[in-house]
Amino acid sequence: MNEVVRGRVDDEAGRLAALRRYRILDTEPEEEFDEIVTLIRTIFDIPYAAINLIDFDRQWTKAAAGMSADACAQSNCARSEAFCNYTIQSDDSLIVEDAAQDPRFADNHFVTGPLCIRSYLGVPLTTSDGYNIGALCVFGTEPRKFTPEDKEVLYNFAKVVMSQFELRLTARIDGVTGVLTRRAFMSRMDRIVAENGDEPASFVLLDLDHFKSVNDRFGHPAGDAVLAHVASIMSAAVCKSDSVGRLGGEEFGILLAGASLAEAEDFTQQLRGQLAQASIPEIDGGSVTASAGIAQRNRGEPRPSWFERADRALYAAKREGRDRIVAAEPAESI
Repeated sequence: MNEVVRGRVDDEAGRLAALRRYRILDTEPEEEFDEIVTLIRTIFDIPYAAINLIDFDRQWTKAAAGMSADACAQSNCARSEAFCNYTIQSDDSLIVEDAAQDPRFADNHFVTGPLCIRSYLGVPLTTSDGYNIGALCVFGTEPRKFTPEDKEVLYNFAKVVMSQFELRLTARIDGVTGVLTRRAFMSRMDRIVAENGDEPASFVLLDLDHFKSVNDRFGHPAGDAVLAHVASIMSAAVCKSDSVGRLGGEEFGILLAGASLAEAEDFTQQLRGQLAQASIPEIDGGSVTASAGIAQRNRGEPRPSWFERADRALYAAKREGRDRIVAAEPAESI
């Protein structure tokens, strides 16, 4: 029988921090998770399967099988209405054989409404440090008895889901700085290009000046500390809708959603000043300077062109003496 991981069910603040760590709430659908719930639904021969995460006041569905788009949207519900909210309150599975006869759920709109849920089996999605951040569940429209073997199967799939969360985090978050990896950052740029909306968006490509001398003088651990310090300043400076990524070595990218070129220039000048004034203990209280190229995306411009214009502007800033910013020339008509 699968050994149940003991969760920290009484530490809500820690649980929410653990959930935030994975940076998965409100993300786009991902094939890996869609395939998992589709396979589970087939194995259980049941109408629905889902990966649900429980936020402070809501349930959010990362993946669902068997549900229409409208039904999937409805599953993003208030936390108080979610079956999975009950699941995360315990280290054990939650089994509901007939929701219409269960006083906890008989009046729930998932039972009385179009989904007509009658049976439910859910197991917690438990992090390596013991927090239940959500649940993996199957549910159907007829009363059903679930067996110990059913629980075992779902627990094993919950481990797979958590392994995918960890892999996703590794692939998306740079281990030194805590900001997006190059791959994840490029995905954000691609998303803006795909949306092709009327709102402006600007890309800042920033490179730390003479960073090799930091590594040579203080060592690579100190260099990593400088990168982490710089990334924290950038992350604190941007808005929630913006993105920061480490694109390689000492090169960073910043996506400013809704920012015109002039607004991006003002932002980057302020950021450059903050970096130059920062005192970094690992390099004897010294600071670093940065050069940057900025490009506002033209409507219809593909990502490679947008990136290349910022890259050319960055190299112009370096040629002009570093510790400065250069705005890219507008793109040619698309």
